Amino acid sequence: MINFVTMGFVLGLSAGLTPGPLFALVVSETLRYGLRAGVIAAMAPLLTDLPIVAASIFFLNSYADSDLILGLVSLFGGVFVFYLGFENFCIKNDLHIAEPNSQTTFRKAILVNALSPHPYLFWITVGAPAVISASRQNLMVASVFVGIFYVMLVGAKVFLAIVVSRSKNFIVGKVFVNSMRMIGLCLWALAIVLVRDGFVLLGWLNNV
Repeated sequence: MINFVTMGFVLGLSAGLTPGPLFALVVSETLRYGLRAGVIAAMAPLLTDLPIVAASIFFLNSYADSDLILGLVSLFGGVFVFYLGFENFCIKNDLHIAEPNSQTTFRKAILVNALSPHPYLFWITVGAPAVISASRQNLMVASVFVGIFYVMLVGAKVFLAIVVSRSKNFIVGKVFVNSMRMIGLCLWALAIVLVRDGFVLLGWLNNV
C-alpha cells in the first residue's frame, strides 16, 4: 500500500505543478478575477476526471484503438486553448478585478480539462494501470491511490492560485497587461502542441 500512496503523492503533485492548459487558466483567472476564481478553476478535475478515469480503464481493458478519440479531443482542445489565449490579448491597461463569475470560470475550466488529451493519456498510460494493479491487492488501496492523487493535484493548483493572488498587488499598469499577454502566448504555444499531438495521434503528422 505504501508504494501506491507514494505513487499517488508524487504523480498528483507533479500533475498539479506541471505547466499545461489548466495551470495557465488558474493563473489567468486569478489575475483577472481574484483568488476565488482561481480556486474554482483549480477544482475542475474533481468533476471532469471521473468519466475520464472510468473511460480510460474501459479502453485499457477492452478498446485498443484509442488514437482516433485522443486525436480528435486534442484538436478540439487546441482550438479552445487558442481562443483562451486570444482573450488574454483583449485585456486592457486596467487593474480593476471584476467580480468573479463562478459559473463562467468553472465552465471554462471544465472545457479546458475535458478537451485536453493529457488527462486521458495519463489515465490510459499510468493512472488506470496503477488502479488496476492496486485493486488486485484491495479496493481500498486503489481508492487511497486515487484520493491522494487528486488531493495533491487540486491542492497544488489551489496553492498556485493563492501565491498568484497574493502577488498580484505588485503587478500594475503595463506590467499587468504584459503578464496577461505572456500567459496568452503560453496558451497559444500549448494550443500548437495540442494540435500537433492531435495530428500525430490521427496519423497526419510524423512524431518528431
